Amino acid sequence: MILIKGLKIPKIRGIALFPFVILREKSPHAILINHEKIHLRQQVEMLLIFFYLWYVIEWFIHFMKTKNFWAAYQMISFEKEAYAHEYDLSYLKKRRFWAFLKWL
Repeated sequence: MILIKGLKIPKIRGIALFPFVILREKSPHAILINHEKIHLRQQVEMLLIFFYLWYVIEWFIHFMKTKNFWAAYQMISFEKEAYAHEYDLSYLKKRRFWAFLKWL
């Protein structure tokens, strides 16, 4: 993981684009970093390209249902998993392969 801190990213606190985690804050909390590390694991599991395709397709499906950008984002299975476990800093040690499927 290559951590890039202090970038002026509009409307988001961080983004994981393997192998980078790009954060708005110069001193991010461990919870935010853990959230993004969960996304890095998801990306590796899905060989990067399949993660990005799945992410966009799932967002689009939810957006068509809700007509709301942020609601669709919150319904993405990858995000549900990351938000559900971001406070558990040891989650990645016990996480099962393709654990995001639980939130489909």
